[in-house]
Amino acid sequence: MEVGADALTLSFAWGAPLPPLDPLELFVGLPRPQTARKILQEATTLGVTALHFVVTERADPQYAQSTLWSSGEWRRHLLAGAAQAFDPRLPLVTWGHSLAATMTARLAPAAKIVSTEPPQLLALDNYEATVRFGACVFGTGRRVILALGPERGWGPADRAELRGHGFTLAHLGERVLRAETAVVAALAILRARAGLI
Repeated sequence: MEVGADALTLSFAWGAPLPPLDPLELFVGLPRPQTARKILQEATTLGVTALHFVVTERADPQYAQSTLWSSGEWRRHLLAGAAQAFDPRLPLVTWGHSLAATMTARLAPAAKIVSTEPPQLLALDNYEATVRFGACVFGTGRRVILALGPERGWGPADRAELRGHGFTLAHLGERVLRAETAVVAALAILRARAGLI
């Protein structure tokens, strides 16, 4: 820094580039706006690389018309989550597309961003899951896509679509959790099991 009679001169040097975010991606059945706000902030704080709020069999498609999305308010919740984590990186966010269309787009070969290994695909489900989420093995650096149903859960067509794309249905135990609580619990377990914390 140099202070002159008529000017203040500041110098700046870039630091080392930040490493990429952990390869954790969420598909979330489109929830009520107040729930989406919490998920946007908490998932960003926990370092997901992408959040896709999808229209499912039991999600209300009108939620995609909320001012949360149309006004750009959603970005403010990402910034709050990033600030909480002391991390300037923000996840990719999409909303209003169908579960099927989002799976097709994100599971295409071009979407394999981090690894040549296929992503690990898990969907939380309280009713038809046969695998405990906490018993799943997560490899370090392997891309994981975690799908969570809307507040009313997955419908039969959603489950068929998920299974058809190779998702394993897993559960977080017998208790039924709020969507935002399930996101935090699942990401905490996943990060711990993958050696990210």
